[in-house]
Amino acid sequence: MTGENPRVVRKESLRQQVVRNIRNQIDAGVLRHGQALPSTRELAERWGVSVFTINEAMQDLVKDGVVVAKSRSGRIVHAPDQAEHHEMRTATPHVLLIGGYAGSGKTELGRILARETGWPMLDKDTLTRPVVEAALELLGSSPNDRESDSYLSQVRPREYEALINAMTENVQCGNSAIVTAPFIKEFKDMAWLNRIEASCADLNATVTVVWVYCDADTMNTYIRHRGAARDMSKLDNWLTYLSGIDVEFRPPVPHEVINNSASGAPLQTQARDLVSRIAQPV
Repeated sequence: MTGENPRVVRKESLRQQVVRNIRNQIDAGVLRHGQALPSTRELAERWGVSVFTINEAMQDLVKDGVVVAKSRSGRIVHAPDQAEHHEMRTATPHVLLIGGYAGSGKTELGRILARETGWPMLDKDTLTRPVVEAALELLGSSPNDRESDSYLSQVRPREYEALINAMTENVQCGNSAIVTAPFIKEFKDMAWLNRIEASCADLNATVTVVWVYCDADTMNTYIRHRGAARDMSKLDNWLTYLSGIDVEFRPPVPHEVINNSASGAPLQTQARDLVSRIAQPV
């Protein structure tokens, strides 16, 4: 295992939480260069913090140069490097399997890595969510259900099958791929991990398992902020949810750890370090 020790947990202020998450969204391309940020009051409502906290966070972002304040337009995202096109070619395809609990930041990491390398990003929710929701409704369940036997036994296996098939198709075409999903069950299953590695090896591709670590408080903040319906049951029963997961879990195979807690470096910095460690461009 490589990467820094994420078990050193540092308490993060509300101001720091806002700064880190907005910075991650800019680095991931969710917030675009030239885009106007919502008003201070609207951001305060979204984050559930005071107007004072938002103003402090904006001061930090302006100081970092990723946000500029304009008298008439308000605060504007400043990320001119988003227009740059990166394309990293490697001698053989490379697959990054990125897993983590809800709210850990795995999708943001995947987007940042995709921007850094030019490799296709395959996110489970993006690829399968509309079909999954329709299937759950046909089964008589809520489209936001992720806990019932119907979902776990009939729908979830097909989600991951579709995701891995998309990955395999890219590798067959000689492309690397960034694959993001929770992978909670899969990363605990040595047989599954061995099958993926063997199938990629048959296609002359290398697999890197990446685990995104995030402490419980930071995960809660992110989940609350994104406001997804599928997360409501977690938030309504947060302590019960936490008791059912192992925040300190690590995959039982050689892997990379990305620390998206307060104690971690910016995601973009960690993403670039990860690429430099695992992929040698041709």
